[in-house]
Order: sequence, then structure tokens, then C-alpha cells
Amino acid sequence: MADFLLVHGSCHGAWCWRDLIPALTALGHTVRAIDLPSHGSDPTPIADVTLDSCRDAVLSASAPETIVVGHSWGGYPVSAAAEADPKAMRALIYLCAYVPQNGLSMIEMRRRSPRQLITDAIEKSTDGQSYTVKPGAVRDIFYHDCPPETVPYALARLCPQAIAPQDTPLSLTNKFTHVPKAYIRATDDRTIPPEYEEQMSHIAPEGLRRAIDSAHSPFFSHPRHLAEVLNDLEKRLPAA
Repeated sequence: MADFLLVHGSCHGAWCWRDLIPALTALGHTVRAIDLPSHGSDPTPIADVTLDSCRDAVLSASAPETIVVGHSWGGYPVSAAAEADPKAMRALIYLCAYVPQNGLSMIEMRRRSPRQLITDAIEKSTDGQSYTVKPGAVRDIFYHDCPPETVPYALARLCPQAIAPQDTPLSLTNKFTHVPKAYIRATDDRTIPPEYEEQMSHIAPEGLRRAIDSAHSPFFSHPRHLAEVLNDLEKRLPAA
């Protein structure tokens, strides 16, 4: 069985993995989730959050046998961790996530998307350091296929997202290239266009690419199915 480390996306925290953790545990895996800086219970001020500090949060929680799962924006800090220390993890799994291109920030990657789906749903803070998702847009962009209780549960926990780490270019070398990778895309995603996820999924070999008939948050809408997909990918990834 494997050790999974779950890394959340923008405005979320370790709380978003609530339903996936027991589903993976039931399959015999060890599962952990972390709060990136300024999210969840992490006290880091938004002004102090950097891509490096997000990377370091992943590295401090990972081990050579760990499969690191990055959701959405989480694809960037997990990739930065793989670049910094490829021996600190067994593999990366991108879940509806941005896969960095060398020298580009996540914001630049988002701008290269064939469609912009969340522009009207985002509200920047007055100081320009962070953004939030407008409450009325949360269900449509993140949870439209999730159980009804998901939205109030999430609204009570969603937090501002620091812009600086997402506006920081990431340089990648062969260290990143040599880390094994898999990709799980969502076919009904309203945050990242599904066709863009399909394009980014080619970071992984064909046998390590999967699709789920889901919106952007399959950990809420299809936690057992997602656990089964992760379980299957774990068997196909190189051993630690």
C-alpha cells in the first residue's frame, strides 16, 4: 500500500479532502493532507506567502515513498517540490491541476488556456495581494455536481488566495522531468477547461492518464471513484 500526500488548490485547505481520506484509507493506504501557507489553520500572513514557502510545505510533509497529489493550483507547489528535491517523493499525481511549463507562472499558464472560465467569479482584494471567489459563484465553478451540503461546508472554510506565489515563474530542469507523473482530468470542469486539462495531461505517459466524469472537485462529488482511480494509478507507478 502507498503513502499519499494531498495538496489542495486555490482558496481551499486540507479540509477539502474530508471524503477522499477515508475512501483511500479503506483501500489500505496511508493518507495525509496539508494546509499550504495562509490556508486552513496555517497562520502565515498573506503578504508573506511565496511559491517557495508553498514548495517547502510540500517537502516538509513528503518522504521518498510518498505519492504527492496536487489539485488545481496545487500542481505548482508539488512541481516546485519535485524540482527542488526529486528524491523527496515517489511520484506526482496531478488532479484537475495546472502543470507548469518551464519559466511560466501559474497565472501565465491560466492565461494560455483556450477559454477563461472564472474571470467573473474572482474578486481581488483592495490591497492587490489576494483574491477570493464570489460566494454566489462558488457552486457553479467548483461544486455544481456535488452533494447539496458541500456548498455551505466549503463557504464556511474557503479563504483568500495569495496572488504572489501564483504570479511567480517556475524554472524546471531534468530533476523535475525524471519524477514519475500521472494525471487525472475532470470532463465537466468549470474552473479549468477540460480540453486544457487534456493537453496538460500529456505530462504523463498514456497509461498513467485518467478521466473522471466530474466537475472540478471530484473529492466531494465522487470520492470513492477517485480513491479507486488513485489506487489503480499507484499500482502502475514505479515502486519507491
